[in-house]
Amino acid sequence: MKTAFIRLHLAVLLAGFTGVLGRLITLNEALLVWYRLLFSALALWLIVSVKKTVPVLPFKTILRIFGVGLIAALHWVSFYGAIKYSNVSVTLVCFSSIGFFTALVEPVLEKKKLALREIGLGLLVMAGIFIIFQFDSKYKTGILIGIVSAFLAAVFPVLNRQLLQKISVESLVTYELTGGFLSLSLLLPVYNYFFPAANYIPGLQDLGWLLILAVFCTVWAFYLSSYALQHLSAFTVNLSYNLEPVYGILLAFLLFKENEYLGLSFYVGLLLIVTAVFIQLFSVWKKRA
Repeated sequence: MKTAFIRLHLAVLLAGFTGVLGRLITLNEALLVWYRLLFSALALWLIVSVKKTVPVLPFKTILRIFGVGLIAALHWVSFYGAIKYSNVSVTLVCFSSIGFFTALVEPVLEKKKLALREIGLGLLVMAGIFIIFQFDSKYKTGILIGIVSAFLAAVFPVLNRQLLQKISVESLVTYELTGGFLSLSLLLPVYNYFFPAANYIPGLQDLGWLLILAVFCTVWAFYLSSYALQHLSAFTVNLSYNLEPVYGILLAFLLFKENEYLGLSFYVGLLLIVTAVFIQLFSVWKKRA
């Protein structure tokens, strides 16, 4: 159990860098995710080929995994879209609503009773978000896109946990990112038609950031979080990912000086979010240690 928490926390730490990388990379959100999935899928297939553990799964199972991969791809597109329309700090705080959505989505998909305690903690996070965005309304579009991203992110690990009961982590991650890449490849021409990109091929600097994003913040983070899901509930994993904004916001403050645009209400709301995270983590650790 403690090993699962350590792996989960490391995955969250890596995830904290994704927002910063999303701002550093100049490609639009759809192309950014497309390249991220391309490099991630290639890295995974290289790993399984070297290890000679190429996963062979039934066609229906592959289609189901591809569907989950599409959800992950759409989550990333909306996540980076929110960054483009607002900033890193705003987007990462919106991402904190994932705990609230999970408390609602997980019981529905897994046919369980609603956990009032989990809903309460999720509402505490939502209250923090509400307080934060009292300070400025100019990020409305980014906020709405960020909340959509959080909802998709809440659905993703619940479905992942179901698949992990029958499929190994390595097989799941490999097919999932491949499915996300192929699905997004079909949607990309339509997306680019309505939202034309300034450039379609990454420069050397963008390429370097994309490789870091793919190898460390995607492949390795996926392995870590998937292993954690084998021992922890989807709600606990998602709520733990609320620490991602903490890391990402601190990096945004350091690199982009975003703290110059945030007032007292931002820090009050952030305190509520962090409080909700630590209450859940402490209670689960104490219960299962």
